[in-house]
Amino acid sequence: MDEDIGDSKQPESVAAVLKVFAILNALGERSDIGITDLSVRLAMPKATVYRFLQTMKSLGYVRQEPDSERYGLAMRMFEIGAKALPSPDLVELAKHPMQMLADATGETVHLGSLIDSEIIYIHKVDSRHMLGMYSRVGRRAPLHCTAIGKVLLAWEHPERRDRILDGAEFKRFRDKTITERPAFLAELAQVKAQGYGEDREEFDDHIRCLGVPIFDRLGQPIAGMSVSFPTFRFDDAKAPDYIRLLQAASRDISEKLGCTRFPLDPAQAAA
Repeated sequence: MDEDIGDSKQPESVAAVLKVFAILNALGERSDIGITDLSVRLAMPKATVYRFLQTMKSLGYVRQEPDSERYGLAMRMFEIGAKALPSPDLVELAKHPMQMLADATGETVHLGSLIDSEIIYIHKVDSRHMLGMYSRVGRRAPLHCTAIGKVLLAWEHPERRDRILDGAEFKRFRDKTITERPAFLAELAQVKAQGYGEDREEFDDHIRCLGVPIFDRLGQPIAGMSVSFPTFRFDDAKAPDYIRLLQAASRDISEKLGCTRFPLDPAQAAA
């Protein structure tokens, strides 16, 4: 009898779960949003949206702005998301080296990892300048035209890299975007040979990025770290210095994650 009841309620339960995650995804795309906007965006009755929001608020996953009907994600969602990171300690270990990089370059520093066939920014330190690259923690970006995406795939196992690329869309974002898989594979070989990756205005206009991988205790790429420059502040003559800073920061983080044979060292790269 209990089994019959469970079966009869399953479609309704699944629909409720889908609605909950639709609301959470919408809240993740906007820092705060009202019930009316959510209702229109999700094609749900306002009463339904309100009921779900109040339940999620009572559980601590959603916050409501004081004296308004605007809602946003609560820190409890961040706590859950942090547990999905490739290493629970990654962001904490990267914070200081990333801040030092930002201080040394004056530019925005990003930390990103793989999600499906894209990258997701999991930490950032903002530029000291007013004008910099638009980004936010939790934003997704393509693999094929970002420095972080390139370094993550350049050091990836070939079989896994092929599976990841099977799900990637080689969409053109700018004139310099690589849109063909063979050309991208050639780019990855160059990235691995030189020990760093570049985004040469391939994703955002007037933005140059330099990136390096971060490795876990098994010597596998667990994340990528990059520095983003507006083109008018990027100095080609200083690029080798930026790369050395990035590689030193990567070595620091990788060693703290248990990596004993740093793959970017010349002896390891030649092996």
